[in-house]
Amino acid sequence: MITAEKTVPCQSIAQLLREGTHLLAQAGIEGPRREARLLLIHALSLTPEQLLARSPSDNVPNEPYFSYIKRRAAHEPFAYITGNKGFWSLDLAVSPASLVPRGDTETLITSLLEYRPNPTSVQNILDLGTGTGCLLLAALAEYPQAYGVGVDINPPAAMLAYANAQRCEMQDRTLFMAAEWDAALAPHMRFDVVLSNPPYIPTADLADLMPEVREHEPVRALDGGADGLHAYRYLCRRLPHLLAEGGLAVLEIGIGQEQALQNLAAANALHVVDVKADLAGIARAVVLEKQV
Repeated sequence: MITAEKTVPCQSIAQLLREGTHLLAQAGIEGPRREARLLLIHALSLTPEQLLARSPSDNVPNEPYFSYIKRRAAHEPFAYITGNKGFWSLDLAVSPASLVPRGDTETLITSLLEYRPNPTSVQNILDLGTGTGCLLLAALAEYPQAYGVGVDINPPAAMLAYANAQRCEMQDRTLFMAAEWDAALAPHMRFDVVLSNPPYIPTADLADLMPEVREHEPVRALDGGADGLHAYRYLCRRLPHLLAEGGLAVLEIGIGQEQALQNLAAANALHVVDVKADLAGIARAVVLEKQV
């Protein structure tokens, strides 16, 4: 008996883009045509240039394209579907174990480079709440002689960060561990630079977040307690013990939190060197050092 070959459902590129765009638009996705196109590029394992070179009438498989469209229509973050996200000069793997790296967070790296422009001036870096490892790895890319330690309370996030270190060929310059803040570090350890993008959204505000964040990203990486400052209270207490002499800390903050963080810094023998805005003009990075 001859078994008939299974036929793979196909449609033209133009039809897939039309249907994908329509489904995303119905779901309220911003820029539905653009996202439909990017998901098709990912589904077909093409570059944007390769897709442009194809005829709109070319038939291609429906799947996994429509599976991706369905996930995006449910407001799953685009980066979780593709499994990667660019940050600084790096291409990083992402997963629901950690937040998706944001462009706003790059403000911490530009701030660090402004105050430590010499690439040989930094020998060791600590990243608390490392997530994907994006901050630590971006900093290490700029300070080629430095060694970095990344800590995350979520073991799968720490494993993801290590995988990204391998992906960026920095595994020999990094150590990642699962722990609560600095609890697992040796008491004598001091760092030239401490970076952190801690949870800073007030608990009551979590319900107002966009569904991509509220329903898919890890709440523990978002929830900053009743006033959004829970993590900062701990970090400001510990930074004087974690920074080497002349060391610098750069912390990400949420909208309107700069004054509260300045108050916490002053109460913990820390000096606010600068507060840097992101590209939208929102105060995003606070640069700190120990008071002399």
